Amino acid sequence: MAIIREVQSDYFRVPLPVPLSDSTHGLIPNFELVTIRVRDADGAEGVGYTYTVGRNGRAVQAVGLEIAELARGHDADLAEALWQSVWWALHYGGRGGPSVLAQSAFDMAIWDLKAKRAKLPLWRMLGGFDPKVPVYAGGVDLDFPLEQLLKQAETFLDKGYRAIKMKVGRKILAEDVARVAAMRELLGEGFPLMADANMKWSVDEAIRAARALTPFNLVWLEEPIIPDDVAGHARIATEGGLPIATGENMRTIWEFRQMIEQGKISFPEPDVTNCGGVTPFMKIAHLAEAHNLPVTSHGAHDVTVHLLAAAPNRSYLEAHGFGIEHYIAEPLKINEGFAIAPERHGHGIEFDWQKLAALPA
Repeated sequence: MAIIREVQSDYFRVPLPVPLSDSTHGLIPNFELVTIRVRDADGAEGVGYTYTVGRNGRAVQAVGLEIAELARGHDADLAEALWQSVWWALHYGGRGGPSVLAQSAFDMAIWDLKAKRAKLPLWRMLGGFDPKVPVYAGGVDLDFPLEQLLKQAETFLDKGYRAIKMKVGRKILAEDVARVAAMRELLGEGFPLMADANMKWSVDEAIRAARALTPFNLVWLEEPIIPDDVAGHARIATEGGLPIATGENMRTIWEFRQMIEQGKISFPEPDVTNCGGVTPFMKIAHLAEAHNLPVTSHGAHDVTVHLLAAAPNRSYLEAHGFGIEHYIAEPLKINEGFAIAPERHGHGIEFDWQKLAALPA
């Protein structure tokens, strides 16, 4: 038994080396990092984190303090019981938003602690499939001039990536088409290329865009419309001609079930930092498997590599632009198109707390 003695919730504003942009959030000069640390009565510690693109981080931290009161004194080994208890305690004023982001970080910390106590890497603790996970570089680059976009792609190639995602959703569709065409020409016909619209379009606009982009053999078109329009996704999947990925803005396994069964998406895409944590992420992965679908991921690649390494139906891990590599001891390793899940106990992320504390508030 591992009795929870303390839960600590912290907030940091992390500047990006290069400001990033997409069709929904505009220019993003920094992201907010919220960490939750769970310590048991024996002194062992598990760490979890979540992030935002610049707003609501303080609210997430505040929910983390509420979770601390809920969790103190309970058995950290009972991850499912803790998840259910926290979920329903926060449900009436939560069910999404800051509440589920904070719960995601807490659940991640619980699983990190469990794996550390078991002296196992998280991916083995979750069942273990293959530590070599296909990975793509997720560019947040909608407003990059074409020359900068292509230079970024070349940098990704030099770092060992063998799949790339770019942003679409500019005001003029022809500009998106020209940029995708230039990327396809640079990368070659067989190279895996994805495009992400960040919910920019209406259903009809998305269908037109998908048809215009079909000649470039995309692996998927991501988030063409808002995540709430299930019937719209089904229309795009049926009439657009491209596989559809979505899920980074879905907060429950029930949303994923509806989108898989009725929305006809090809690539469910949960984010462990906002879908409720490791516990529901793995359920979503198995739900996709039950529908003979691959599961991909969004964000938090240093943790998510473990989850996909435990999923036999994994497709690509996203290496996200909001990385924490400058603030952890050992960043994710990329080798010829694969990310390698580490053998360190837990998820293996060790934050440089002093460096984080030195950031401006």
